[in-house]
Amino acid sequence: MCNRKYGDAPEVIITGRLDLTFPYVPTHLHYITLELLKNSMRATVDWHGVDADYPPIKVVIADGRENEDVVIKVSDEGGGIPRSNMNKIWSYLFTTADPAVQEGMVAFQEHDDHAVDSPLAGLGYGLPISRSYARYFGGDLSIMSMEGYGTDAFVYLTRLGNTREPLPI
Repeated sequence: MCNRKYGDAPEVIITGRLDLTFPYVPTHLHYITLELLKNSMRATVDWHGVDADYPPIKVVIADGRENEDVVIKVSDEGGGIPRSNMNKIWSYLFTTADPAVQEGMVAFQEHDDHAVDSPLAGLGYGLPISRSYARYFGGDLSIMSMEGYGTDAFVYLTRLGNTREPLPI
């Protein structure tokens, strides 16, 4: 998506427990990691400018036999998030995307194929839904940001089978 929008993308370096397998809902994990990588790529390209030498986005997968969670960290050097926006990032509909992108997503256009032409940023649902997915099964999503430098996102995933779904009894 980043290559399609900007013609280039930062490299993604994945380290840590690359051999790790654990029970989890694959679509939720895919959604969460895709959202974090999209945000990091967009921030990095916007911060450094098109045709720059981009610093890599670093993904670390941490796990140990005694760890209660699998933790995935996504780090970028995309300029960070202003502290005044930190509470807003968890609100549905908060976005820093270009208003033209929002209008294009809201307006129904029969000829658009969003499976092929999905935007890099959009309506402001990505982070709130990602955090809800993580929390539903006992995990969490937290964001630490240094304005002027970059952002670290931490996804805490409880191994399924160790906790119960938070359903009312």
